[in-house]
Amino acid sequence: MSNTELLQIEPLELQFPFELKKQISCSMQLTNKSENHVAFKVKTTNPKKYCVRPNTGVVMPHSSCDVTVTMQAQKEAPPDMQCRDKFLLQSVVVNPGLSSKDITPEMFNKDSGNQVDECKLRVAYVPPPRPPSPVREGSEEGSPPRASVSEDGTVNQASDLNMMSKGFPETNEITSEVKALISKLTEEKQSIIQQNSRLQQELDLLRRQGHRSTGGVPVMYAIIFGLIGILLGYLFKRT
Repeated sequence: MSNTELLQIEPLELQFPFELKKQISCSMQLTNKSENHVAFKVKTTNPKKYCVRPNTGVVMPHSSCDVTVTMQAQKEAPPDMQCRDKFLLQSVVVNPGLSSKDITPEMFNKDSGNQVDECKLRVAYVPPPRPPSPVREGSEEGSPPRASVSEDGTVNQASDLNMMSKGFPETNEITSEVKALISKLTEEKQSIIQQNSRLQQELDLLRRQGHRSTGGVPVMYAIIFGLIGILLGYLFKRT
């Protein structure tokens, strides 16, 4: 900040984030802490390159004024990113009631006996700000699914599970095949149980008839026991 007799200027160095083929602006603030009305005028060594708004004006007592300096779009970058341009801010005390339209170049002429304060401002080029990192939408490939949250804060896990099942149609097909196989095995098991029950009844009948005979075990008994063993082995094997 420059503490002159009439105006305080912030900043003393105009910094432009340099970019090719793009207009760039920066601002400075003029503060009048005196009891006087102060008129100002901004000059530059390169008027074709810069636009100053406002370039003249009146700062009321205990008030501030913002000045915007715009650099025209440049086609080429300067060597070593150095800028030799300069600005000159002149200020002078004026009568109360004077407006910006009443300001004339003669007011800032020292040869006319006016007390003119002057402040030189430097110009510097700085790197442009970095753009923000882009935010990736959705979950990344290979990452686990995330539960969505509704406006009232409830986690919608059911809908997410439905979306997961839709995303894996092969799983649904495998489940259907397994269910069909289980149903078929259950039917076969019931059929074998029924056959075993009938054979058991026939065996009981033959036992009752066998009590009447003497001697060794009848051949029919051996055949029946063999069939029962085969059926039971098949049943346990399939189960």
